[in-house]
Amino acid sequence: MEGVSPDQESVGSGTKRSSVSSGSKSRNRKEFFNRFSDSELFTVKLEDWFQEVSESSRTKKSVFDVPFELIDLQKFDYALEGISFQQLIRMPSTLYASASDGVEATSYLAVEDFLHASVKGLWEAFWSQDQPMPFTVGCLYRNNLKFYQAEKAIATGKLEGLSAAGVLLKNARHPHGKWDQILTLAVLSPDIGNHAVDHESYPSPSVLGEALFYAVRMLLSRSLSKSNYSSGLNSVFVFLFNSWYGGVIKVEGDLSRLEFDLNNVYECAAEWIKRYATISVSSIDRIWNELGNANWGDIGALQILFATFHCIMQFAGVPKHSIEDLAADHSSRLQTRRVERELGDVRVNGNGLFRFQQKSVSPEILEVQEDSIKVKSEEIVKLKVGSVLWLEDSNSQKGYQINELLIWGELQFYIASPVEEPGKSLFLYVGSRISQLEAWEDMNLWYQVQRQTRVLTVMKQKGLSSKYLPQLCASGRIIHPGQCRRPSSGGNCDHPWCGTPILVTSPVGETVADMVNGGRFSSEEALRCCHDCLSALSTAASAGIRHGDIRPENVICVRSGVGQPYFVLIGWGHAILEDRDRPALNLHFSSTFALQEGKLCSASDAESLVYMLYYASGDAFPDLDSVEGALLWRETSWSRRSIQQKLGDMSTVLKAFADYVDSLCGTPYPMDYDIWLRRLKRNIHDEDPGKEIDTSG
Repeated sequence: MEGVSPDQESVGSGTKRSSVSSGSKSRNRKEFFNRFSDSELFTVKLEDWFQEVSESSRTKKSVFDVPFELIDLQKFDYALEGISFQQLIRMPSTLYASASDGVEATSYLAVEDFLHASVKGLWEAFWSQDQPMPFTVGCLYRNNLKFYQAEKAIATGKLEGLSAAGVLLKNARHPHGKWDQILTLAVLSPDIGNHAVDHESYPSPSVLGEALFYAVRMLLSRSLSKSNYSSGLNSVFVFLFNSWYGGVIKVEGDLSRLEFDLNNVYECAAEWIKRYATISVSSIDRIWNELGNANWGDIGALQILFATFHCIMQFAGVPKHSIEDLAADHSSRLQTRRVERELGDVRVNGNGLFRFQQKSVSPEILEVQEDSIKVKSEEIVKLKVGSVLWLEDSNSQKGYQINELLIWGELQFYIASPVEEPGKSLFLYVGSRISQLEAWEDMNLWYQVQRQTRVLTVMKQKGLSSKYLPQLCASGRIIHPGQCRRPSSGGNCDHPWCGTPILVTSPVGETVADMVNGGRFSSEEALRCCHDCLSALSTAASAGIRHGDIRPENVICVRSGVGQPYFVLIGWGHAILEDRDRPALNLHFSSTFALQEGKLCSASDAESLVYMLYYASGDAFPDLDSVEGALLWRETSWSRRSIQQKLGDMSTVLKAFADYVDSLCGTPYPMDYDIWLRRLKRNIHDEDPGKEIDTSG
């Protein structure tokens, strides 16, 4: 295992020293990197700084910022609910209590296995289950700064020379690793235990110095790299482990401020750390239990996983599945669990915990006081009619005057007009910061604003255009009163409104629910509604998008004053963009397949549309309080043809459409939208018979 340091290997590969194109500045940096190889010498140069940190920690609650906010960790925790992590090699709980080489050897094997399980689980969940994981793990040998599998190092008697474990890109040409291809390093040391007891202290200078040493080396190697994936990365994560606890250190900064004096490499690097680096240190929390198993759901492991996620993203790019997407599944799982336990639909309200028991379509509200559940009223954005809200998107600032407050069930939103176009009406939705969603048990606001924004953006990117689909007018973050002190690194300031998401859509209209309640939904409206909703579904289906939440509150009737009124299918927050997405579950309007499998078949949206028209016909729904009851009602109603007969009272074509949907339910056969759009179009009576009804997507 002895040999030259991989410094020349990793940085200088493919570049001849005699190359005229490499200037003196580049050569100085490479030589600086090669000479920067002793963590102890570097730690000595930081002794005065460590003393200052120690003194400051006695007077200040926190000297360093934390790398992650608790809010972000909570959201990440929900995203990991459906992901399985398994550490097969247990961490020995007696590490460092004994001088046994066997215990120390097993600890390195356990750390390697922990890192492997972490990277593998995250890669398959967020990036790809089909493509092989492009990363590997190994241990760093102090004498030559090369990487080896722990088993091989132990077998060759080099256990004492191991100093850290790391995650690297797989590289067959460089089996001992390249420093510019290191995702993260983990230092195994007994000197972090005290910090777990006293969260206001920090790791010992020797541990912190070693971690900062590795961080600087990684940043230097990346700055010298010719690889596209690493040359622009100016932040690194280093983990701290012992047999019980773990933590995260994040170092970021601009290396152009580093003085590359070859005669004083350690002084220069130490000076850069003191003056220009931004260092974040997490709390040191429990990771392994007494059996040596990782507590994957606890804060200690969660911090490591979240840092690992960011490390993978630095090298693999934006994940295929975002944290928000996976976290959104928590609501579906929570709803499924409540159905399994035959409980009512529970949501969090500012006055306590309320139980919603659905009877007919309107829920009866039974209040169950829960003092432990509180939402600060000042944190909720409340807009008054006549006030002006300003939002900030990526390019500009836009103002909207609030004209009307609308309340649908437990959700509220607004009708507003752009400041520059007072006569134009738009829907304006105000979301909520993650911190104000109590444990994310109520995800309705998130679906209404953040998730729907993403879906409408995807539609826009794919060029989907139809007057029967809502149009994304603007989205961004609210500009709150007073000065915003949002940190430059991102996140929100202390103002309770900071970071609140806003979504603005068009057109504006009256919901089918309000029309039915007001007795304004005739058979003519039913035909037009069915046609227009099918047209919207057809347009979305052409891009592989399904709605997943069709109900009377998510269909509006638009009366522009010119031509006939038309219907727009709104509420796309639960839309299915890919196979892993899950629809909303509604005992009255969800399709049979959705209630049975938690997924949509090709006819599921059409089946939900039929149930909505059945409700609009005026026939009351039975009281449904369980999935079993809802499925029994569907089976009985379809077999007795009561749904078809009721729709037949409004129109024979609607009865035929219901029969067609019944024949497709649960099958893989695709919907034939075109034929039913033509049939419905022929039965709609327009005042102007020469006017075509737009069925284009």
